[in-house]
Amino acid sequence: MTVRRVPVIPTIVVALVVAAMIALGLWQLLDRLPKKEAFLAQLAGNPVKPAVAFPMSPDDRLLFRRSFVDCRDPRDQQLAGAGGAGYRVIVRCADGVPVQLGTTRDPKATVAWSGGQVDGYISHAPDSRALIATLFDHRPQEMMLIAAAPPAGLAPNRPPDLSAIPNSHLAYAGQWFFFAAIASVIYVLALRRRKGS
Repeated sequence: MTVRRVPVIPTIVVALVVAAMIALGLWQLLDRLPKKEAFLAQLAGNPVKPAVAFPMSPDDRLLFRRSFVDCRDPRDQQLAGAGGAGYRVIVRCADGVPVQLGTTRDPKATVAWSGGQVDGYISHAPDSRALIATLFDHRPQEMMLIAAAPPAGLAPNRPPDLSAIPNSHLAYAGQWFFFAAIASVIYVLALRRRKGS
């Protein structure tokens, strides 16, 4: 009766793949998760901090911070989905700053608004990039001012919502550990089947 030895090269390859999966899980758990939790804690405190002028370059640390802008010559009025609230009415000021004026349920709504001082909070503007494109396009998402008080004819915008910022790093870590376990089990079963044949 001959005893088949464990194949060296496939075993090394599987071991390296499993080690890489475990490393990715640990990276999500020990590095990405604490950083994201610290970031979310900072954002949670932003609504009560003093207002700042609207930033002209993206800075995610300012999300949910109270802000203001003098919106002159608003143009390019557009509607963007707002879930249960219907549609968000967004204009772009002459200096390029996008402002979400309020919401409406009318899919053809247009608002006669001539501009002026807008107070509100900083959020992200709608991003037209596809999810797969963001893997290769690392430009930061554009910032937008969410108006605290809407013009006549629009419903108010929702207040800052921390739950809109995803924190999936614990789930990602679990997925990598699960993949590593499944790969290990499959390889062990394959070795047992090879020995039995």
